[in-house]
Amino acid sequence: MGTKTVDEAVDANGTEAKSDEETVNVTKTDEAPDVEVEESGDTEAEDQDDLDAEALEGEDAPEAEKGTPGVGQGAAAVVSAGLGVVSLTGSWVATVAAARETLVGQLGTSSTASVAKQVKVYGDAWATTALVGGLFALAALIVGVVVLVRPAFGAPGKPQAAWIKSVAWAGVSLGVIGLVLAVAKYSDIILGLPSTS
Repeated sequence: MGTKTVDEAVDANGTEAKSDEETVNVTKTDEAPDVEVEESGDTEAEDQDDLDAEALEGEDAPEAEKGTPGVGQGAAAVVSAGLGVVSLTGSWVATVAAARETLVGQLGTSSTASVAKQVKVYGDAWATTALVGGLFALAALIVGVVVLVRPAFGAPGKPQAAWIKSVAWAGVSLGVIGLVLAVAKYSDIILGLPSTS
């Protein structure tokens, strides 16, 4: 009786037995493609996530560096309009200055002074109020004009927002009106002192 090798061995059912080497090879061949496909799929997904994250960082970085354009110009335009309103309606600075002028005038005027001199005390206070209002109007006018001409000295190709122009023009307009009224009051063209004769 001859001995059979592992490759030639036949099991009890008459089927030929597979060697250990063939079993291992079959197992490796069957499982390897699945593992490789899963690994390559995960790697591609991770690479895609990394690329997406880098793209988002690349898009956000320039915007953060640039900042929001026109913020300073918009703020200056609003300040101009605010100064124009204050020049027309008055401010606590004008009120205090007028009250001080009245006090100084009363201290320098005796009770026996003429009516014209006593009235002039109030006229000086009104002139001081007009002067302070005129200063606010002039400031509104200057700031508004600076905002309007700023794009000529800025980066080319960056137009100024329409709302900034509108608010700046409002500040300039209010400044002009306030300045005209302040000059008219200071020179007694309007609301002059009453006649004492």
